[in-house]
Amino acid sequence: PDATALVQVFWYTLEPQDDQGRVVPGAFDLVELRSIQDWTVRYALQAVPGVSEVASVGGFVREYQVDVDPEAMLAAGVSVAEVARAVKGANLDIGARTIEINRAEYVVRGLGFVRDVDDLEAVVVATREHKPIRVQDVARVTLGPALRRGVLDDAGAEVVGGVVTVRFGDNPMAAIDRIRRKIEEIAPGLPRRTLDDGTVAQVRIVPFYDRTRLIDETLDTLSLALVQQILITVVVVLLVMRHLRSSLLVSALLPLGVLATFVLMKTTGVDANVMALAGIAIAIGTMVDMGIVFVENIVRHVEQAPPGADPAATVRAGAGEVAGAVFTSIATTVLGFVPVFGLTGAEGKLFTPLAYTKTFALGSAFVLALVVLPALAHLVLRRSPLPRAAVPPWRVLLHHDALLDWASAILGLALLALGATLVGLGVVAVGALRLAAPALPPRWRWAGPWLANALTVAGVTVALARFWTPLGPEFSELANLGFVVVVIAILLGAFGLFGLGYRPVLAWCLRHRALFLGANLVFVLGGVVAWRGAAWTLGWLPEAVRPAAALAALEAALPGIEDDFMPPFDEGSFLYMPTTTPHASIGQAREMLQRIDAAIAQIPEVERVVGKAGRAQTPLDPAPISMFETVVTYRSEYAMTDDGRIGRYRVDDAGEPWRDEAGALVPDPDGRPVRQWRDHIRSPDDIWREIAAAAEHPGVTGAPRLMPIKTRIVMLQTGMRSAVGLKIKGPDLETIEAFGLELEARLEAMPDVIEPRSVFADRIVGKPYLELEIDREAIARYGLTVVDVQDVLQIAVGGKALTHTVEGRQRYPVRVRYMREERDTAEALGRILVTGKGGEQIPLRQLATLRYVRGPQMIRAEDTFLNAFVTFDPAPGVGEVEAVEVAERRLHDAIAAGELRVPDGVSYRFTGTYEHQLRSQQRLRILVPVALAVIFLLLYLQFRRTTTALMVFSGMLLAAAGGFYLLWLYGQPWFLDAAPLGIDLRELLAVHDTRITVAVWVGFLALFGVATDNGVIVATYLEQTFRARTPRDVAELRACVVEAGRRRVRPCLMTTATTLLALLPIVTSPGRGSDLMVPMALPTLGG
Repeated sequence: PDATALVQVFWYTLEPQDDQGRVVPGAFDLVELRSIQDWTVRYALQAVPGVSEVASVGGFVREYQVDVDPEAMLAAGVSVAEVARAVKGANLDIGARTIEINRAEYVVRGLGFVRDVDDLEAVVVATREHKPIRVQDVARVTLGPALRRGVLDDAGAEVVGGVVTVRFGDNPMAAIDRIRRKIEEIAPGLPRRTLDDGTVAQVRIVPFYDRTRLIDETLDTLSLALVQQILITVVVVLLVMRHLRSSLLVSALLPLGVLATFVLMKTTGVDANVMALAGIAIAIGTMVDMGIVFVENIVRHVEQAPPGADPAATVRAGAGEVAGAVFTSIATTVLGFVPVFGLTGAEGKLFTPLAYTKTFALGSAFVLALVVLPALAHLVLRRSPLPRAAVPPWRVLLHHDALLDWASAILGLALLALGATLVGLGVVAVGALRLAAPALPPRWRWAGPWLANALTVAGVTVALARFWTPLGPEFSELANLGFVVVVIAILLGAFGLFGLGYRPVLAWCLRHRALFLGANLVFVLGGVVAWRGAAWTLGWLPEAVRPAAALAALEAALPGIEDDFMPPFDEGSFLYMPTTTPHASIGQAREMLQRIDAAIAQIPEVERVVGKAGRAQTPLDPAPISMFETVVTYRSEYAMTDDGRIGRYRVDDAGEPWRDEAGALVPDPDGRPVRQWRDHIRSPDDIWREIAAAAEHPGVTGAPRLMPIKTRIVMLQTGMRSAVGLKIKGPDLETIEAFGLELEARLEAMPDVIEPRSVFADRIVGKPYLELEIDREAIARYGLTVVDVQDVLQIAVGGKALTHTVEGRQRYPVRVRYMREERDTAEALGRILVTGKGGEQIPLRQLATLRYVRGPQMIRAEDTFLNAFVTFDPAPGVGEVEAVEVAERRLHDAIAAGELRVPDGVSYRFTGTYEHQLRSQQRLRILVPVALAVIFLLLYLQFRRTTTALMVFSGMLLAAAGGFYLLWLYGQPWFLDAAPLGIDLRELLAVHDTRITVAVWVGFLALFGVATDNGVIVATYLEQTFRARTPRDVAELRACVVEAGRRRVRPCLMTTATTLLALLPIVTSPGRGSDLMVPMALPTLGG
């Protein structure tokens, strides 16, 4: 197929169900279900656009089995080859063109297809003395199951199913939608059967692995985060600006910018996946910053404009004053993301959409802020030549302020008519308060706009609390609302206090420059220590000094932040992949698989368990019988509605959920969320530990913690089922296996960096073989060739599908083989009869030597060399790179010391996803400095002074240090280890050990882009101030700096507050996909 196993996006089983959806055991057997799958379901789904392949798995393929009796053949004087030729020649339809009779054309056909068992039994093999010898005389003909190399199991019961592979380059979500529509189309026509008790059972297609749920939940998480970000930034803008109309101007930039971004995505063909939406989410704060800077400056110019000034000129001057600085800020942000476009491989495919959408969002927002905001500001913020109180009542509708307020009231009435009661009442109230303001006494006239602003803030905050529940569904809406209010109040209060004390603090810092700059230098060095560790930072110290107790303790306390390739991603299901011994038969493997699946299905948090032993009928699945793959889908922590959101359900007085007659939860808008996990289960890791404990079985290995998508990616990248391991190449399999077992023992002896239970070397040469070596001298005496003997052996023991019956659209093989009792032991194999050239029947034991040997169950090769793997997982808390580096160093030391010998012709190397991490780091080491150099060049072009550009550029160093500090704190067990009022702060803010992954570096690139924004704004105003008034001495210079800082501190604090608060919904999100978003948000949050 033109695809890989990565896009096996839809797995299903065929189940006979009654009208209530209950499974009816025994209504259809496994042979019937496999026929339905092969000849009805498979072809229907194969025809869906975008589908590359539909593979069957499980059950039994029906075949016509001709089991020959060697004694009967001997008595009749026929050979197995004659039987095979007769069967093959008895199944044929032909066309003899046409003939013309009475000027009409008739098509001539010769009908000879086998229709049933009776037709095969009547086939003539030979004649003896004019008496036909038929197949039924020398063989038993039956319908039975064909040989299979794969088993499918559903919670302990064997089932039939299939897997749909999407074509390379097609959209999986769209393909799954088409597959579902096709299933709905063919479902009514699937076979049904009425049982003896009157139950009507019909075959149904039941998915057990469907990426729609994962995609929907991930996109819902990011979509909800976007809504939360927009609402929280609106609240911040309203509170900080305290001017309703200007706040609405800034707030309008967000939906317009997001809409324009989606238009650009559609135009350029960028799919709306999780990373694309993440790019918009990261850009939200910067988009608001642009609006704040533009509108705040325009408002200041309008307020300071003399009476009679041209409103358009005033607005134009206000926008033009900051346009250059904003453009430079946006340009640095966009260029900071240029390295993302240079990423390749898996990381490039993952993060490139993010870079595109962030660029689209920032570009759209800048154009809107430059073109649309000033025009709207001219309409909304212009000053009337007459105060509203002076306007006669009969002319109130002609006053542009009143027109806007009337429009607000009318919009509210429209919302009321549409059913949005609370929102409509709020909008009507805002318009009414502003309309009533001129009628109030002068000393109370301020109350109207103030109350309108307060009502708007309250309404948006309540709406935010409905969408954003950071405390989780177990807390009430009122508690979540209170938490949201407290968080916003604390952060804005802190920024407010900073603004109040900024002027004296800045003056003090200017007077004590050396002390202040030294503190900044220490801060940056501390960030480097937190990132790289004390040992790396202090590596330049002499060896005589480093062993000091203080330095040793510092190196132990600050080891640095570990590196990794990608953060873990919760897919909502696990892939449990143990192996059993190579010599296990398919029957033994099936029994083990059923016991394991049944045990896992007993875990209350597990929703469904479907396991596979062996392979599906596809080239994409070369698994041997000894390899198990069990897809374990676990329940979400809280019961979800059909749209993927946490639902509310009816509960009794004791808090227990109500259920209907079918056992389903009863939805209730006034109810409570229902938690589906037991009290001690707090995360998917806890569920995995339960699975691993339940799945322990004699004769079966353990399995690493895997998920379906990640496993497919790892297997495609490395060829093994673990993220890291050793690849051994050599001249023969025995030598490779022996060396692999020795390496396995070595790695197990490194528990400080490698999890000992996870180490597993491939058992290559462990499959029992029965080999028959043909004696060439013996066969020569009977005039036989090797092919003559091999053909008999192949047909008699292995069986050979000689032809296929044609039964409508269905095709079933016809196989000739010895009876089971004549071929299931070594002694029976020796009695197989081979017909000589003279017609004599010779037992096989006289022509070949039979011996038992050990051989491979699977042969791997790469670059013309045989190979095998030794897989392992890093120890808890140890990164893949560190584990590989330590293990590689110790193995090299053992080889150098003569403790470990590498056999002749054998080589080994470590492989895994860490190689991709090293590759991405090497590219980032080149691309990031280039991007920083371009950012510095932009700053220089903005200010035309190297010193000014360096001062602004230095803000990135401080911001990066702050980001590393927060990453280091997230890895400390004591950080935020508190639970005030029962709120676990570590769980709330997703505090866990966060490593330096590609996602974190993408977060730092985003930080580098915004770190210079405030510096550009302040430095631009400083230059404008110095051009307007040249300082004559140091005191006047400091006064100018303090005054410029005082004027620009408000927009800087506003932009910083919106950036930080906009990230809080991402950091506190528990939804699917947040584990990719949080590492990208932490650098900006800390920096």
